[in-house]
Amino acid sequence: MPDQTPDQSNESTNANFEPHQLHLHNQTEIEQRIASQEMRKLKAKNEKHHTIWFGFGMFGLIGWSVTVPAVVGAIVGMWIDSRWPSRYSWSLMLLIGGICFGCFNAWKWLHKEGNIE
Repeated sequence: MPDQTPDQSNESTNANFEPHQLHLHNQTEIEQRIASQEMRKLKAKNEKHHTIWFGFGMFGLIGWSVTVPAVVGAIVGMWIDSRWPSRYSWSLMLLIGGICFGCFNAWKWLHKEGNIE
């Protein structure tokens, strides 16, 4: 093939491939993929609220939804530790509990907003 021009090698490659060689099953699979990609593009185009500011707002909301329960848990834990001293640190336990609760809330909110099925 080195002695052939690029046009001749391209023609011989195209001659070996014919559209009827695709199986019907493969064609419908390809059509379904194209249709699903097109539907995703149209859905993304129609959703105007997903801008950069929406992303920043979501970032802030997630941060606050984790921070507030963690701080509340730490403050309540410090209050319990000052009133009833024990060998276990309620501050640390409630701080970790608040972080877990906040992460769970953020996860639920993201799934609700993102319409993840």
